[in-house]
Amino acid sequence: MSEEEKLLKDAKKLPWEDRLLHKNWKVRNEANIDLASVCDSITDPKDSRLRDFGPLFKKTVTDSNAPVQEKALDALIAFLRAADADAARYAKEICDAIVSKCLTGRPKTVEKAQAAFMLWVELEAVDAFLDAMEKGIKNKVAKAVVPAVDVMFQALSDFGAKIVPPKRILKMLPELFDHQDQNVRASSKGLTLELCRWIGKDPVKSILFEKMRDTMKKELEAELVNVTGTAKPSRKIRSEQDKEPEQEAMSEVVGPVPTAESSTDAPPEIDEYELVDPVDILTPLEKSGFWDGVKATKWSERKDAVAELTKFASTKRIAPGDFTEVCRTLKKLITDVNIAVAVEAIQAIGNLASGLRLHFSGSSRFLLPVLLEKLKEKKPTLMESLTQTLQAMHRAGCLNLVDIVEDVRTATKNKVPLVRSLTLNWVTFCTETSNKAVVLKVHKDYVPIFMECLNDMTPEVRDAAFSALAAIAKLVGMRPLERSLEKLDDVRRKKLSEMIMGHEVGMSAVLVPVQTSGGSVPSLEASEGAFVRKSAASMLTGKRPVQAAPVIKKGGSIKSGANKKSDGTGQLKSSKTIEAPEDVEPAEMGLEEIERRLGSLLQLEIISQLKSTIWKERLEAISLLKQQVEGLQELDQSVEILIRLLCALPGWSEKNVQVQQQVIEVITYIASTVTKFPKKCVVLCLLGISERVADIKTRAHAMKCLTTFCEAVGPGFIFERIYKIMKEHKNPKVLSEGIVWMVSAVEDFGVSHLKLKDLIDFCKETGLQSSAAATRNATIKLLGVVHKFVGPDIKGFLADVKPALLSALDTEYEKNPFEGASAVPKKTVRASESNLSVTVGGLDSLPREDISGKITPTLLKSLESPDWKVRLESIEAVTKILEEANKRIQPTGTVELFGALRGRLSDSNKNLVMATLTTIGSVATAMGPAVEKSSKGILSDVLKCLGDNKKHMRECTLNALDSWLGAVHLDKMVPCITLALTDTKLGAEGRKDLFDWLSKQLAGVSDFSDAVYLLKPACSAMTDKSSDVRKAAETCINEILRVSGQETIEKILKDMHGPALALVVERLKPYGAFQESFESAKVMSVGPTSKSSSRVGKSTSNGVMKHGNRTMPSRAIVTKGSKTESVTSVQDIAVQSHALFYVKDSNKEDRERMVVRRFKFEEPRLEQIQDLENDMMRYLREDLHRRLLSTDFKKQVEGLEMLQKALPSLAKEIIEVLDVLLRWFVLQFCKSNTTCLLKVLEFLPELFDTLKDEAYSLTESEAAIFLPCLIEKSGHNIEKVREKMRELTKQIVTICSASKSFPYILEGLRSKNNRTRIECVDLVGFIIDHHGAEISGQLKSLQIVASLTAERDGEIRKAALNTLALGYKILGEDIWRYVGKLTDAQKSMLDDRFKWKVREMEKKKEGRPGEARAALRRSVRENSSDVAEQSGEVSRSVSGPIYSRKNYGHSELQMDRQLVPQSLAGVNGPTDWNEALDIISFGSPEQSVEGMKVVCHELAQATSDPDGSAMDELVKDSDRLVSCLANKVAKTFDFSLTGASSRSCKYVLNTLMQTFQNKRLAHAVKESTLDSLITELLLWLLDERVPHMDDGSQLLKALNVLMLKILDNADRTSSFVVLINLLRPLDPSRWPSLASNESFASRNQKFSDLVVKCLIKLTKVLQSTIYEVDLDRILQSIHLYLQDLGMEEIRRRAGADDKPLRMVKTVLHELVKLRGAAIKGHLSMVPIDMKPQPIILAYIDLNLETLAAARMLTSSGPGGQTHWGDSVANNPSSGTHSADAQLKQELAAIFKKIGDKQTCTIGLYELYRITQLYPKVDIFSQLQNASEAFRTYIRDGLAQMEKNAAAGRTPASLPMPTPPPVALTISSPDFTPLSPVHTNALNDAKSLNVKSDPTNFNLPPSYSEDSRAINALTSSRGFTSENSLGDQRNERFITGVTSGTLDAIRERMRSMQLAAAAGNPDAGSRPLMSMNDSLNHGFSSQIPHASDRSGAENTVQSGVLPMDEKALSGLQARMERLKSGAIEHL
Repeated sequence: MSEEEKLLKDAKKLPWEDRLLHKNWKVRNEANIDLASVCDSITDPKDSRLRDFGPLFKKTVTDSNAPVQEKALDALIAFLRAADADAARYAKEICDAIVSKCLTGRPKTVEKAQAAFMLWVELEAVDAFLDAMEKGIKNKVAKAVVPAVDVMFQALSDFGAKIVPPKRILKMLPELFDHQDQNVRASSKGLTLELCRWIGKDPVKSILFEKMRDTMKKELEAELVNVTGTAKPSRKIRSEQDKEPEQEAMSEVVGPVPTAESSTDAPPEIDEYELVDPVDILTPLEKSGFWDGVKATKWSERKDAVAELTKFASTKRIAPGDFTEVCRTLKKLITDVNIAVAVEAIQAIGNLASGLRLHFSGSSRFLLPVLLEKLKEKKPTLMESLTQTLQAMHRAGCLNLVDIVEDVRTATKNKVPLVRSLTLNWVTFCTETSNKAVVLKVHKDYVPIFMECLNDMTPEVRDAAFSALAAIAKLVGMRPLERSLEKLDDVRRKKLSEMIMGHEVGMSAVLVPVQTSGGSVPSLEASEGAFVRKSAASMLTGKRPVQAAPVIKKGGSIKSGANKKSDGTGQLKSSKTIEAPEDVEPAEMGLEEIERRLGSLLQLEIISQLKSTIWKERLEAISLLKQQVEGLQELDQSVEILIRLLCALPGWSEKNVQVQQQVIEVITYIASTVTKFPKKCVVLCLLGISERVADIKTRAHAMKCLTTFCEAVGPGFIFERIYKIMKEHKNPKVLSEGIVWMVSAVEDFGVSHLKLKDLIDFCKETGLQSSAAATRNATIKLLGVVHKFVGPDIKGFLADVKPALLSALDTEYEKNPFEGASAVPKKTVRASESNLSVTVGGLDSLPREDISGKITPTLLKSLESPDWKVRLESIEAVTKILEEANKRIQPTGTVELFGALRGRLSDSNKNLVMATLTTIGSVATAMGPAVEKSSKGILSDVLKCLGDNKKHMRECTLNALDSWLGAVHLDKMVPCITLALTDTKLGAEGRKDLFDWLSKQLAGVSDFSDAVYLLKPACSAMTDKSSDVRKAAETCINEILRVSGQETIEKILKDMHGPALALVVERLKPYGAFQESFESAKVMSVGPTSKSSSRVGKSTSNGVMKHGNRTMPSRAIVTKGSKTESVTSVQDIAVQSHALFYVKDSNKEDRERMVVRRFKFEEPRLEQIQDLENDMMRYLREDLHRRLLSTDFKKQVEGLEMLQKALPSLAKEIIEVLDVLLRWFVLQFCKSNTTCLLKVLEFLPELFDTLKDEAYSLTESEAAIFLPCLIEKSGHNIEKVREKMRELTKQIVTICSASKSFPYILEGLRSKNNRTRIECVDLVGFIIDHHGAEISGQLKSLQIVASLTAERDGEIRKAALNTLALGYKILGEDIWRYVGKLTDAQKSMLDDRFKWKVREMEKKKEGRPGEARAALRRSVRENSSDVAEQSGEVSRSVSGPIYSRKNYGHSELQMDRQLVPQSLAGVNGPTDWNEALDIISFGSPEQSVEGMKVVCHELAQATSDPDGSAMDELVKDSDRLVSCLANKVAKTFDFSLTGASSRSCKYVLNTLMQTFQNKRLAHAVKESTLDSLITELLLWLLDERVPHMDDGSQLLKALNVLMLKILDNADRTSSFVVLINLLRPLDPSRWPSLASNESFASRNQKFSDLVVKCLIKLTKVLQSTIYEVDLDRILQSIHLYLQDLGMEEIRRRAGADDKPLRMVKTVLHELVKLRGAAIKGHLSMVPIDMKPQPIILAYIDLNLETLAAARMLTSSGPGGQTHWGDSVANNPSSGTHSADAQLKQELAAIFKKIGDKQTCTIGLYELYRITQLYPKVDIFSQLQNASEAFRTYIRDGLAQMEKNAAAGRTPASLPMPTPPPVALTISSPDFTPLSPVHTNALNDAKSLNVKSDPTNFNLPPSYSEDSRAINALTSSRGFTSENSLGDQRNERFITGVTSGTLDAIRERMRSMQLAAAAGNPDAGSRPLMSMNDSLNHGFSSQIPHASDRSGAENTVQSGVLPMDEKALSGLQARMERLKSGAIEHL
């Protein structure tokens, strides 16, 4: 044994670590081999040995010996195959070691290192792998960088982007692009291309291309063309591989189980957002001047500023930050007056949403309501940007369906239909792009919204609601929606199900192929086979497209499971579907290799002879070779090697012609014989064959060989390869003769296999540009042959060729005329179709250019420019783009273009519209059939242009239609044409032109079944007014009947009824072939169980018919074939016994529900006429409906006579079908037959007389059906017809209420027909004259009549003046209030006419104008012996001036009990509470009185109910009641102002009074209702017209008392909030028209003063009610008021002594005083953190400081320092000063207060308290320097205080911890008196002692509590209070004094004056006067009224302090308060 062997043997005993690190390389080598074999033997990945081995590799792979290093890598690979994911813990160190030492080694070492890396990735150690790669690419040695890039490329290629994160690779690539080594750059390009396969081209371009040099960009752009499809992983990580055997085992038992790969076949979508780093945009935005720009006054500067933000926000990913202020700014800019700024702001929001995603969700919710509101704008640019932004917000995840429910609900109730429809479209988009879980969660919220929208008046909204419902149903299925959809009628449910089914069919069609291909891709497991190294640079070959599907590698072994799976799936597709692309690039192969592979195929002598230098031997050898090849049986297997042999021996350099010919023949034989000739063999031969074509001796053989190649592999491949050879070859003959061969090839094979674009480009750039005439001539011949197949369109591609060549080409075209489909190729291609790119022959094989790059946003924007020249240039630019593309374009990117062109079809400039039509026609021609899908339905807009009255415009439209027809077949256009023909806006000339065009097109075809759909609109046109249209329609019908088949005509006839059917049958008479089928149809229709009749039953309009399965009576369809008189008479006799009307199944309510109630008339649409025909057939007897629906007017007259006879006896039945008959009358009004119309007008008065006899009034729906048409047609051009219609309208107005018909007449004033307007003006006069009282609330509409006095037409002016003169006669001078603003000329005309009217009235002795109104009022008062008079009598009979509340209630109750039954007994009286509320809401003022009686009765009963259950029910309806009454206040007062009785006003106020007397009812009224009520009452209190009304003073008094009662009993929080809100200026529209001498400003001033007084009333009792109010809400309303004003306005108003502002400050001051520092605990609804700080906080702090300094703060708890007195009386040592010093200071402050007349009362009371607390203190010692009068005043004042205390009128008697000087807080020192100064309280007290008014409105005794304030709010309605609002803290309420008190004060003042005069007359006079004032004011405001209960209660409560409450800040204090009880007990 040698020493070396011994060493190796001994070493095997050593531990592994020692062996692997042994100093002898052979020991290390053996150790690595042994380690590899041990690892291979391990089967359990959890084997403990693997843990021991793991740490060893980090050193072994860095071995300095290359062979040992390789073995170490082998061992590592074995280890990694045996291990599992746990081994990843060693990955980082080992990968780093490999990178540092192995990537620069030998090729084998590098390959093994890469294999190891791949295994690490397989074990999920991806992060460690990529960390190592980051180090590897930074290696200074380029040789080491390339393998690192390659292995990343291979990892990504094999495992996919889900395992290998692309983001990290993207970060590494930029530094490789500029690497100095070209191999590194090439690899980085390859890796970039691989990334494109996984994450798409666009993300890679956007992230990487900006970091590249231009040259590299171009190179990559070129390479990107070859990247196709999407990639799929070919290798799995270990954990997934371990799962596969289980699935395979299952598949053997159960069948095929889809693998993970097959189920998730599509690669995971990579979000580009995750690939990029976030960018901070806030910092650069600050620097860009954005904030100054958005505040600029110039719109352009604002737009530029927002554009800067849009640019910054366009980055893919934005860094999160505080965008709150940005969003606030954008919110304002959305509503900017300039559209461009708004659009820019909306785009900026969209960009922010896309860039911030979830970080923008809060801001999105903030902005959403404004964006949805903005959808009302109709500007296309704005709508587009809004739509894109809203979609972007949802796509980015900023909003989801859960967040937007409320906003959507609000938007769908928007009054603008566009907002509703677009919101629903957006929700549909959101639904379609949401996942199923989210939709399942929210569908219950959305479905009711959509259901409501299905009833919308606008069709677009209904369609959008359908789409939205369908979108939900598509996701969650129909089951969850079944309950909601039960409410849908049959028609809508059917439509919805069709929408859903249509989508599902489409989806299944899309999904099926995907499923079939799934699972067929074999999964490779490269780790089990040999490692195949891939190079990233191999991606750059450019020779083949990089396919998405993985290619099966030779080294990889396919797992058996994959085969089983593919068998199990049942061979869904042939193997071709997954066949790998053929490799067309032949690899290099030497002659030796060729000979070795040939083996025994050929004799060795042949090969040796082929090498001979003697040409004869070579010729002999090639002949033998030919014979042997022809004798071979299995030639297919040896094709490539034989071709390679021939290319090498004798090779293409052979000089002997004969040998060359033989070689070509052999190749031709092989190519023609084998089943599949490889393309690489073609590539091997092509250059040589091309050169042989140039030689005249071998040309024929070579050309034949090329043709054989074409048959074998297709001419497309040969041409593609040969272009390059011919271009680059030096021999010009190769080019010219090659083109000659091409001519023959095109003739043989046609152009279907060729890429024509490449061929034409080759001809233009190479063939025609050649200097050789032969080449040019050959090229011309080639183009001529191509022309034969593709037609004249080829000329468009050669327009830029020289003129001489063009003429030669034209000559060639004439020789080869276009043959189209008849040009059949002579030869066919053997290769399978799947391997060839077969294009459709003919025109579509011509290349189409992608113009999407040229359709730029700038171009689209220019198409919408406000400048018409720019718009015209843009349209011309589109035409130019088409010309550049040779008028052959692809549809890509044209959707937006069509959208922009559609906008131009409605351009105001007609020339632009015509240019647009021409362009649209050109686009359609250039695009071909694809235009239908791309055009977004633009055809319907094109057809609308036929409605233009200019002939030139219509001609342009028809030319566009011709172009469209050339691109799309007519059947695709039929739906749009059908709609256009039924469009009323199209006009007679447009319809005629369209019918002519259709006739012309149909004349050119022999069979066109779809034409039958045009039959209905053509038939309806036969009844058109225009004879030209009828004539054109007749011609068209003949053509339709000619080209439609018999079956289709029969089918359509079964669905036609009435006149349409008759017309078609008439037209069909010449076509005898159809007669038989019509006869059979007639027979069938008579049978009672016929299919057709039952179908009609189902198709009745709007799903009215409930019993679809029931067979219809035989009357349903019998008219279809019956045209002859004999048949008619027989049928008439047969049905005479039946009832004339079938009303049993009639459901009038359902029909009326479908009526759209409009005042304006619209012509009946085709479907409405169809519905009418169906209803008439259903409800009218057959002979009647057949006559009425006949096209013969005589038959219609007969039908009307039948109705006339039946009218008296069948009135009830006629009423049941009245709506159907009225619809028929409307149809007759719209027709032109005068005879029938006159008959209708003869019948209608009789009908309405009958209705009057039956006491039937038209319903709202019936009025909406009939009146708009009657009014519109009342301006008929025949005088006789007009007269009849005039009388009929007056009859209807008399029968129905004038108020119901008046709105329809007003709409008639807006008619386009002058005669109609004249008639309507006369009708207005008639109504004013005869029914003036009924329309008194609508007199403002006289403005419309007055405006007609400015019309040009003299007749209209005359009628308007006559009507206004009638109004003047009735209303007198009041008419000027109603006529609105008039010009001087109009006023002059009216003055003249009014003077004439006065003279006329004097002649006729009719009195003065306006007297009739007064007489009406008197008659109403005299004749209405109703509740008002009775209650007046009751009240007069009661003795005493004031009644107690109990008596009042009793008398009211008695009165109601007597009268309610009487009122209910009437026909129209309400029977219950709800009906009463409805009458109050919707009835006239007089009618609503009946409802209010019932309400008062119910209220009285509920009040007297002992258990209160009745009241509980009423409380629920309290808000609704008050809301109804609040709305009624204005109507009743307006009604009374017209001269009617004020009875209804009194009832309204009385009902409100009864409601608000009950605190429970009053508290249940909502804030919004309270707001409208208070506003209304205050406005009427201020109205100067009220005193002039009937009982105006009583009404004022009642309004005043009601207002006080509301303030007493309504929810005080709501009252405060409402009143504070009302301090803002009132909307001018709320005021009646201004008096001549008063402005809005002065009215607002009065209104504010009144609101201030109300607030004073509330604040006065705030101390006792502080715990009944929600301070948080009040503080919020104060905050909002102050914030709305802003500091600048507050300062200005403070200087101007603004009362509303001072009142708000006063309320805040009182709250702070009562709650102290704890007030800050009630700021939960104020945003205290906002910047700048809320203004309210500053005022709270200011008040706290001021009150603390004045020691006036109320305590915050018994335990705290409640008052300054504590520190003196209870804790003398607590202060820093002595008690005496402090007392002196306080006395000085008190004396100062007494010296001021405003605060003297407070001062006296404080002084009195001091004397009580400190009896030993000598007060007067402090007054040594004061005058005697002042000392006397103080002495008397103290005596008076003592008397008050003894009488119990002071808070001193209440128990207090410390009596505060401010304890007398009946009111705050901040308020103005509630009554003005000149209001005498004594007079107020007497004000109720008046004689009872003889009306129902008697004040209840409870009003006496507030008797002092009856005039407080009116006060002549001028607020001239001298002492209204002084300085805060210096004002008092006047609560009223008794006469005795006043006398006492006067006596005291007199004695004081005498004393002063006696002492010092000069010195004392002036102070005495001021003191006199002070005393008078102070005492009068201080001493409470003896009978003032509320004042006394306030006094009693005033000293009570709240419970202990910690003065915490913010929400904490509020929580403390709530925990201790909602309202703390006192």
